[in-house]
Amino acid sequence: MARHSIASLATSVCCATLIATWLPSVWAEQTAQSQGGSKKGLQVQMVDDALALGVHHAAINVSLAQLAALKSDPDNESIIYQGTRVEFNKRAVEALDSKIQPLHDHGVTVYLILLAYNTANPDLAHLFIHPKFNAVSKAPISAFKIDDAESARELQACVTFLTQRYALKNLPPLHFIVGNEVNSHWFWYNMGESTMDEVVVNYERAVRLCFDAAHTVSSNSRVYLSLDHHWNSSVTPHDSKKSFGGRAFLDAFAKLAKRNGEFEWHLAFHPYPENLFEARTWNDHDATLKLDTPKITFKNIELLNDYMKRPELAFNGKPRRIILSEQGFHTTNSPDGEVIQAAAFAYAYRKVEQLDGIDAFILHRHVDHLKEGGLNLGLWTCDKDSRPAKKKVIYEVFRRADTAEWQQAFQFALPIIGVETWEGIQ
Repeated sequence: MARHSIASLATSVCCATLIATWLPSVWAEQTAQSQGGSKKGLQVQMVDDALALGVHHAAINVSLAQLAALKSDPDNESIIYQGTRVEFNKRAVEALDSKIQPLHDHGVTVYLILLAYNTANPDLAHLFIHPKFNAVSKAPISAFKIDDAESARELQACVTFLTQRYALKNLPPLHFIVGNEVNSHWFWYNMGESTMDEVVVNYERAVRLCFDAAHTVSSNSRVYLSLDHHWNSSVTPHDSKKSFGGRAFLDAFAKLAKRNGEFEWHLAFHPYPENLFEARTWNDHDATLKLDTPKITFKNIELLNDYMKRPELAFNGKPRRIILSEQGFHTTNSPDGEVIQAAAFAYAYRKVEQLDGIDAFILHRHVDHLKEGGLNLGLWTCDKDSRPAKKKVIYEVFRRADTAEWQQAFQFALPIIGVETWEGIQ
């Protein structure tokens, strides 16, 4: 980022204090209302379509390397942070504005997924890419580089800027998901070959830095840990330096956070089916209601809801909140592929609606993408350029999921799942 030494912090301190004093009471009321409202969400690609679908929650990726501005430009956005003028790329900010602003204007709660995508630019890599990042894994996302003061400051400056920008313009609080599926770090939070304890130490500090930065502006902005569906199993069962079970990671994170000084973090979980290419998640064999279950999917999602109520995981005596921030159901090329996908969504949505600890079910994806390993998870099919082509069966089921018409829209799924009523799903 472009940085210029500034003698006075008066402007930024005054701004942060103003926001922190007059918005929290409004936000607290709205947050309480949202927890009792619709859980329907989407990783948004097309804003107008998402609003037509009636989403209440939206997740949006933020590449820190794209947000950063290395060269000073009068057109850049900027803030004063820790005595330094930090600039942000105008085009990247405008791209975020084009999504976040209309979503917030319609009362949608937005979660920004903070990601350190690998970059060939050495100056950006110096700021954001962890020194143990290993390109052999072909993972596109690095663990956050936070072990030196400059990199830690840059991460906090990004979070402060984003919180200030959207807090000043909108009433809904902005939330942050820190990294992606960190228990499978070799693939999605690359720290090279590292032990679980090493990843926990890095990640706890990164989440804490984001929390501190966001709460300087908004006491209602939340930060979330990101875990995949591996609970007691892992992607690499014979290599503990590449991945680990989410349960052990979560418990270790909670213990370290308490030791370093308790703060308010929450959980963003990804309960994909055990086989990403098989949408019939109600048949998952590796998802049981026992604590030693290999995976947590929608088949046993109530286990996660209960686990987060354990006293050792609580904050101020209350369970930490859960969002399901990324999960979807594959459409096969078979004649009933779209119907099975839609039935899987209906099954999952009905289960989640009954769980008091889960605030949001954010579906992935909005539109199929040709570069997603053969998965077709979207509400829309795509053309040869991965642009939206045709609405799938799931589209209308999703639209009506939280309306008075849900029973009519979901009725088709009961015989596919093999139950007579929604009270019978397991």
